[in-house]
Amino acid sequence: MVSKTDDIPASVPNCNPVDLSDEARDGVQDGKEASGTPLKDSCGCGHSADTAMVNGGRAHEHTEELDSKQDGTVEADGGEESNEQEVIVIQDTGFTVKIQAPGTEPFDLQVSPQEMVQEIHQVLIDREDTCHRTCFSLQLDGNVLDNFAELKSIEGLQEGSLLKVVEEPYTVREARIHVRHIRDLLKSLDPSDAYNGVDCNSLSFLSIFTDGDLGDSGKRKKKGSELEQIDCTPPEHILPGSKERPLVPLQPQNKDWKPMQCLKVLTMSGWNPPPGNRKMHGDLMYLYIVTVEERHVSVTASTRGFYLNQSTTYTFNPKPANPSFLSHSLVELLSQISPAFKKNFTALQKKRVQRHPFERIATPFQVYSWTSPQVDHAMDCVRAEDAYTSRLGYEEHIPGQTRDWNEELQTTRELSRKNLPERLLRERAIFKVHSDFAAAATRGAMAVIDGNVMAINPGEETRMQMFIWNNIFFSLGFDVRDHYRELGGDAAAHAAPTNDLNGVRAYGAVDVEGLYTLGTVVVDYRGYRVTAQSIIPGILEREQEQSVIYGSIDFGKTVVSHSKYLELLEKTSRPLKVQRHNVLNEKNETVELCSSVECKGIIGNDGRHYILDLLRTFPPDLNFLPVDGEELPPESRHQGFPRQHRHRLACLRQELIEAFVEHRYLLFMKMAALQLMQQKANKDTTKSEVPAITETLDTTTKTNTNASQTQDPDSDSPAEVCTDSTVLTDNSTSAVSQTAVSQTAADSEENPSKPSTNGPLDPAATQNGECKSPLEGKELEESIPGLAQAKELAETLVAEDGSGIDPKSREVVLNACKAVGSISNTSFDIRFNPDIFSPGVRFPDDSIDDVQKQKQLLKDAAAFLVSCQIPSLVKDCLDHSTLPMDGATLTEALHQRGINVRYLGSVLEFVDKTPAKAQLEHFYRIGIIELITRCAKHIFKTYLQGVELSALSAAVSHYLNCFLSSFPDAVAHLPPDELVSRRKSRKRRNRVPGGGDNTAWASLTPSELWKNIATEAQSYYHFTIQSESVDQVVEIFGLQKITLLREISIKTGIQILIKEYNFDSRHKPAFTEEDILNIFPVVKHVNPKASDAFHFFQSGQAKVQQGFLKEGCELINEALNLFNNVYGAMHVEICACLRLLARLNYIMGDHAEALSNQQKAVLMSERVLGIEHPNTIQEYMHLALYCFVNGQLSTALRLLYRARYLMLLVCGEDHPEMALLDSNIGLVLHGVMEYDLSLRFLENALSINTKYHGARSLKVALSHHLVARVYESKAEFRSALQHEKEGYTIYKNQMGEAHEKTKESSEYLKYLTQQAVALQRTMNEIYKNGSNASITPLKFTAPSMASVLEQLNIINGIIFIPLSQKDLENLKAEVQRRQQMQELGKSEEPTEDSMLELEDKIPID
Repeated sequence: MVSKTDDIPASVPNCNPVDLSDEARDGVQDGKEASGTPLKDSCGCGHSADTAMVNGGRAHEHTEELDSKQDGTVEADGGEESNEQEVIVIQDTGFTVKIQAPGTEPFDLQVSPQEMVQEIHQVLIDREDTCHRTCFSLQLDGNVLDNFAELKSIEGLQEGSLLKVVEEPYTVREARIHVRHIRDLLKSLDPSDAYNGVDCNSLSFLSIFTDGDLGDSGKRKKKGSELEQIDCTPPEHILPGSKERPLVPLQPQNKDWKPMQCLKVLTMSGWNPPPGNRKMHGDLMYLYIVTVEERHVSVTASTRGFYLNQSTTYTFNPKPANPSFLSHSLVELLSQISPAFKKNFTALQKKRVQRHPFERIATPFQVYSWTSPQVDHAMDCVRAEDAYTSRLGYEEHIPGQTRDWNEELQTTRELSRKNLPERLLRERAIFKVHSDFAAAATRGAMAVIDGNVMAINPGEETRMQMFIWNNIFFSLGFDVRDHYRELGGDAAAHAAPTNDLNGVRAYGAVDVEGLYTLGTVVVDYRGYRVTAQSIIPGILEREQEQSVIYGSIDFGKTVVSHSKYLELLEKTSRPLKVQRHNVLNEKNETVELCSSVECKGIIGNDGRHYILDLLRTFPPDLNFLPVDGEELPPESRHQGFPRQHRHRLACLRQELIEAFVEHRYLLFMKMAALQLMQQKANKDTTKSEVPAITETLDTTTKTNTNASQTQDPDSDSPAEVCTDSTVLTDNSTSAVSQTAVSQTAADSEENPSKPSTNGPLDPAATQNGECKSPLEGKELEESIPGLAQAKELAETLVAEDGSGIDPKSREVVLNACKAVGSISNTSFDIRFNPDIFSPGVRFPDDSIDDVQKQKQLLKDAAAFLVSCQIPSLVKDCLDHSTLPMDGATLTEALHQRGINVRYLGSVLEFVDKTPAKAQLEHFYRIGIIELITRCAKHIFKTYLQGVELSALSAAVSHYLNCFLSSFPDAVAHLPPDELVSRRKSRKRRNRVPGGGDNTAWASLTPSELWKNIATEAQSYYHFTIQSESVDQVVEIFGLQKITLLREISIKTGIQILIKEYNFDSRHKPAFTEEDILNIFPVVKHVNPKASDAFHFFQSGQAKVQQGFLKEGCELINEALNLFNNVYGAMHVEICACLRLLARLNYIMGDHAEALSNQQKAVLMSERVLGIEHPNTIQEYMHLALYCFVNGQLSTALRLLYRARYLMLLVCGEDHPEMALLDSNIGLVLHGVMEYDLSLRFLENALSINTKYHGARSLKVALSHHLVARVYESKAEFRSALQHEKEGYTIYKNQMGEAHEKTKESSEYLKYLTQQAVALQRTMNEIYKNGSNASITPLKFTAPSMASVLEQLNIINGIIFIPLSQKDLENLKAEVQRRQQMQELGKSEEPTEDSMLELEDKIPID
């Protein structure tokens, strides 16, 4: 998935930056308008020349079209400037220049001194009135400006200068770029690229539900009249209790996408290239065009521009036609010869610039859609040309010019990083090259599997072939030359690339200067796993034996080492927790290593030190690695471990290592503190007793850990970055005191109504591994009296690094170190030896003890995963701090706690045994779906390898029928006979990699497939599924077939036609081969991080938690600026930033700004994560709330209905999050007086809350109250009373009589009773006196918007505390005082609070 946000190669020495692509031109510029804070960013772009691309002060293009609020923002942000000055000192003020283009009025443009001239080019190429020009220069007083000069370096350029746009002569390259750009403009509203998953386009449907841009004042009706004209009735399938789950509404039809046809055909002419004599007349190339009016014309592109010539399809006559209309721009020429073109092109450009920039900027990595309508295939010269030349980025318009990926990847790493501007430039360059590399690697991997690339060893059998394409090396995930025979053959060869990628990710995040890893991308496509790697210079000319100067090429039989490598790897050993250790080589000599033996060091011809084969960076997982003569701890044994696994490469995840070390650190502190207390107590007794005490203590803590671990918050803060000895030896005191606070802050805000579903977290992204330990203060203090003082003592001890402490205390530390398995005796330091239990690795005799210790440590870690991490995950699901909604978010929740997906069976068993199983039903169901679809994916992989390309759609549809259709005898449709006869003879020749018997797939039956799924579940996950068919599974576990379809399609890359499928028909299969539209690659790659931005984001979160909303807001705005600088305009982390900003805006009362930021967050989430990703559903809900506040009720309802539809599709109705959504819908409907509808949603919310939170929970009380209010509005007082009584009882039991909630409830009960009595009187009166009764008018109140809003805020976890100014001042002073106390020992380093958790960190609730 890869970035074209601005396709300018990050300025790296050999990136050839002159090549500006048009896609870039589109992208970059949009990025600018889209920047987080419209105008202020002109300073944000100051961070350095190249980084300015996205945030240049670019709000100016079409202020009026874009964002009606922009002018407002400027003044509003004025005040923040001063604060930012401290943060970033390099901000210059912008100024305005005039631009004069041929044939248009001069216009003003605001620029910033750090921008480059080429950025003004971008703006002009995107502006509606100048978008048809690509080949021009900018001149100031007759001097041509250099494209790569910064504006501040140009003499005479100042406020008010006039820049002239001057048309330049074309070259072949410029002419091609021009044609490409025109084609892009013509296609700008066409979604087919997004459906086909090309050029980093992706879908977004928000504008359909909001009627265009929410900021547009033009489209909004008057607020007052809106109430009357809302049609609130949702479609039938969205109502609670509906069983149908239609697929078609997933992609509503956008009327803008019916493309206005400007031309029928625009393509390269068959007369290209021009013959020599025409070349000398300036002909560059010929185009063939058919206009809408059916006029066929031939056009010459010459150095002076475009003109009509007299050629026809079959005769070549390059003479100019009469009249020839020579025009510098193709658009001007076409406008003269085709009135329809002129009219439609203008209309198209108007529409294009009206779309929100986030709908059209390219995403950094490609996102694929698993459903698509039938897209018309139109003739497209550029696409055709690209398919046959090896175009990879824009640099190679000319085939044969490829990028040196390795050089680019390594050079960007070498850029300087001394100060912020340099780091931004470096991180931006790294991100850019990575995303381009991932795109190129994906393209190459598909070409390899599709058979379009020649192997470098064509003589060998297909599974063993290797490929080089565009300077990238490709290999297939098969066990070649029995390399992995000992480790599990093909299964190991399939697992190794992802392990290796995790290693590359980890070393990349530590970022040691001078140590280089390869660019690595793993692509799964059509059943094959392809690893793409950048190529070490010179590696192909030598034999591997002579290149490897560190590590082993035969899994440890021969081992070599190298002092430079040891020195470099030593720097990674602490952050990655890798222990330096000795092994024996074949001559029984001791060799020292600081990594696993497979990790190979090779010095390239460029003199760089590369490490590769990092598949054992992290230690082995003993639960899945049975070793003879070794016994696991009882916690693991009770759960049936160790278990046989497919391969012997099962490793622990980095997150688990971090959590384990963290947990051991707590133990270490507890023990040291306890011993110190005992020492105090036993001052008079002899020294000899102390060790005895420690030993008993040692055993008790060991047995106790399980009890304590389950509640230990340290283990459940998602990707908490973890401590190691640095903290202790250098500045332990500050670390400990400050972190206790960070943790409590995080605890207090845990907001159960938000699932922390967020893009893939990368816990490795700590800064060079120096991290603070969030020490859980509260819990220790409560557990042992007087522990606090002892703990301080313990800290001082550890801080002094063992020297100069009295022997008693040193002994305390020594004992504690021994107990927790620290490798040092004077400070806490846990590291793992990755070679323990590797077959073929031998250790010298003198390290026997050490190896024993390491084995114990590994066993403890394996037990820790089973006894702590799995229970902590389940506990988090029970208290709703983790709310997975689909397979991806479930996997993420597992990974954040360091649990591998192979434990899914164990997790489900654990849930099954939990007493509160009923409250985990949603989690269990999602787990079952994930387990089944993963088994189906494993089977599908081998199934596809036996299918040849011509039968692919038939095979995929047959597989889906066997998997999902109730039709019992699904029969495969083999392609029609007239092809079959010829194929039989052809079949021998073209073998695809691994091709087997090419029609074996057709014999698969549904019962056989489900048998295989059950076997796979048993053998891989050790989980039993008792069922022979899809219908049984659906019945037993309460699944939805549509959800199974979504999960399997996403996991395997299948794209299906969007239509209603009848899964349950017993007479015909659900899928035909016409329903399978495409098969996409599934890509894994490294996500480089923006570290500085991330630190700002975290300090912003911390400020917000302490109640400094404004300061927090400024920091987060700054983070947004920096994120934009590094990632471009589109990225999951920017999405998180925008969501938090919107929430802050809302709390601080700036509702319009909240709406604008949240709209960006929704668009970005749709584009970057997918239109029905759980995060996107969350973002829709937030946006609906802000729409409601801004008086846009019908929009709010439409957004909520959309969110409900998506949630039904993704996980069904039975999910705790659905209760929140339904409460929201019910409240809004109550507000617009749709009482009956409102009740349906609120009562559904009540029943879901009761199920998942228990009948006595406060959430349920609130639900009762909401229902009661609607009954009151309907004047059905008896029902209202009944519900309010239930609520009252809960409040009374939970909070006590005196609590304000209980009082409120009892007041409301009194009021309801009076109303009921009054109504009854009136009714009696009517019965008694008939028509002439005197009736006192009853008060029926329609709910006020304010009261509805208040309830909305409460259920969404937003609580405003009304404080007087004085209270606020006092509160602030108090908080500041506390802070100073804490900050005495604390450095600038922001607390590593938790990795960009998308939990909204706001201390209300």
